[in-house]
Amino acid sequence: MIDNSSHWILKLYLCIAMAFTGQAVVAQSFLPVENNVTFDQVLALPSEEPDATIAYGDSASQYGLLWTPKTDSNAPLVILIHGGCWLNSFDVNHSRPLATALNQAGFAVWSLEYRRTGDPGGGWPGTLEDIELALSRLDLLSPYAIDTSQIAVAGHSAGGHLALMASRDLTQAKAVIGLAAIVDIESYSRGTNSCQIAGPAFLGVSAEDAPGKYAQANPAKHALNPASLLLHGDNDEIVPLNHFKQDLLPLSVLASAGHFDWIHPGTRAFRLFLETLKSQLAR
Repeated sequence: MIDNSSHWILKLYLCIAMAFTGQAVVAQSFLPVENNVTFDQVLALPSEEPDATIAYGDSASQYGLLWTPKTDSNAPLVILIHGGCWLNSFDVNHSRPLATALNQAGFAVWSLEYRRTGDPGGGWPGTLEDIELALSRLDLLSPYAIDTSQIAVAGHSAGGHLALMASRDLTQAKAVIGLAAIVDIESYSRGTNSCQIAGPAFLGVSAEDAPGKYAQANPAKHALNPASLLLHGDNDEIVPLNHFKQDLLPLSVLASAGHFDWIHPGTRAFRLFLETLKSQLAR
């Protein structure tokens, strides 16, 4: 059970997180919850409307939802890349509660939509190319009170795979954070759960038939951004912790955390994510 004292601790924590901006926090929107939340719990959360929708390309799916700081001072930027097994049945809207909580904690947030498997031009390599295009168009955010010298890229699940791949040459990134990320796509796609079998659909071929293509798409086979790190739960049944080598990148494992805990602002996983963002951007 989570008692009222835990709720108070969460509110106090978020207030401390806001100290460097002076922005108000509306912590009561996200009550503390136990570990291992479901996707439905994430979908049921409240969120604030974005302040703008910024297109970074010509396709209907090439845009990002932007939450801007609520003060006059420039805010650090978190670029979010949502997950969903690379499939177009999962869109950017389930990232709204996470984006809202990060914005309340003092960050500007640009949550990216992109072409996914099932969309014209989606799948490999079009999906990755969309994220790379968005990261090359940070100039689109110049009209807003955003400090683009203070950038973190964070992706969840399949979005973590895309974040790691697309940010390889993003030199201004102070953090590239994989949240329950698919890190070794070749190993992952050999599995049998509903997201693992989406790997061959994303690549358009099995790992056995095109090992070179999988290597090209595999973060585990590339030199990644030196600011890359991983946050993962040891109770993740959708992206199991053991699908990649544990010494590949700096890794923090949260006991009992499930796959969707990282995108629910009421969890211990979110608080670890928030603390990680603060510490990385303070470097």
